[in-house]
Amino acid sequence: MKKVIFAVCALLPALLNAVAGDTLPRSTSTRSTAEAMMRAAAPALELDTTVSPEGFALWRERMGQEMARIMKHPAAPAAPPVKVAQAKRDGYRIERWISYPLLECAVAYYVLVPDGVTESNPAPAVLCVPGFGQTKELVAGERQGNYDLTGEPDSVLRKAAMAVHFVKEGLVAVAVDNPSCGELSDNGVADYVTSSRFLLELGWSYLGLASWQDKVVLDWMKTQPQVRADRILVSGFSLGTEPLMVLGLLDDSIYAFVYNDFLCRTRERALVMNKPNKNGVRAFPNNDEHLIPEFLTLFDFPDIVAALAPRPVICTEGGMDRDFKIISKAYEIAGAPQNFEYHHYARYADPSSRQYLDSLPSGIDRDEFFRLANVDSQNHYFKLEWVMPWLKRVISRE
Repeated sequence: MKKVIFAVCALLPALLNAVAGDTLPRSTSTRSTAEAMMRAAAPALELDTTVSPEGFALWRERMGQEMARIMKHPAAPAAPPVKVAQAKRDGYRIERWISYPLLECAVAYYVLVPDGVTESNPAPAVLCVPGFGQTKELVAGERQGNYDLTGEPDSVLRKAAMAVHFVKEGLVAVAVDNPSCGELSDNGVADYVTSSRFLLELGWSYLGLASWQDKVVLDWMKTQPQVRADRILVSGFSLGTEPLMVLGLLDDSIYAFVYNDFLCRTRERALVMNKPNKNGVRAFPNNDEHLIPEFLTLFDFPDIVAALAPRPVICTEGGMDRDFKIISKAYEIAGAPQNFEYHHYARYADPSSRQYLDSLPSGIDRDEFFRLANVDSQNHYFKLEWVMPWLKRVISRE
């Protein structure tokens, strides 16, 4: 009897197909069904690299419209930010400001202003968005918890302190927290998941909130007399590249972008990283804070970076060359091939060390994904060695 039951179960998918009256492959696994639906839903706005310059401009406009729609930023303007503290540092001053992006919240950020920068001598500026688990204090070179700025700064200038590195190059640097982290954590716990789930239940998303909070600060930056509004950059590290991409599509006034992460097609990553673990679980590769309804049915990360053309962009941690070719082509179409620069991890700097694939195979795990996508995750850090020389070149352009 057990053998008969097993045989019937083994034949069940074929029986279901026969009942349906077709020969399409079907699955009894809901997880496989959902994956197949995602596989069939190709991004509607995927870049056509044969498009004309006029068509490219229309595509960029549509990309921005769709991003605005799914980000669902509040229509009501935010209340003006307020400065609450200030301290002197070596070569610059640091200010603590509070923004009010929603009625329900107050969001602090730091502003680092180089000595000599004034209303009569304004400077370029950069909005610095940290990575997962990083705080604005880390980015601003301050000790964790020194919110009122009465204590001493961090005794070590870390690579992750990108705001300090920028201010020492003469830029006004603004450091923010990502939602659910640092000062925005819950009882000191960086619980991204619960916040993301509440937001998804509201029909919103973590990235919708994060990009809105950052947009409020960005809009404020444009009004500051010591800031050159025509020279505002956005620098994102790891998770921070996602708000960067949103702001880039929504705001054409942003001058340039520092994309400090590896570049990949996140939809493809979800579809191919489906190797079962020892318990048979095929986990989704991204946490809830990365989930935005409809996002992957519209576009993917390379499309968004391509749509930043013709503005200067540097990608600092590599990825698959096929994606960089697409973005490079977009910059050619936009008439500014010199404005896109990318670098691979040192481990993959030699072209002979990289994998060259048009698509990734299904059934791989995270380690295999990183290998095939030319990612050296152990050396994921803010790449000063690439960013600062690039910065000097793009800032000096008139």
